Amino acid sequence: MSRICDLTGKTALKGNNVSHSNVKTKRKFYPNLQTKRFYIPEENRWITLKVSTSAIKTINKNGITASIDKFIKRGHI
Repeated sequence: MSRICDLTGKTALKGNNVSHSNVKTKRKFYPNLQTKRFYIPEENRWITLKVSTSAIKTINKNGITASIDKFIKRGHI
């Protein structure tokens, strides 16, 4: 499975490990993804999403349906 947030579309970023001698080697910064179940009362069902923790905070603040609508409007979904 890919490491992409289902709502925001966040993916891994590229960067460097920098040693004490200033030697640089490539590495990746992965987003903090969690698999979480959300209940949608309008559809009377549960959905499972792989979302970033920042998306979970947004869902907790605004609600699942409002968050999904916002992300659809922005074009992330």
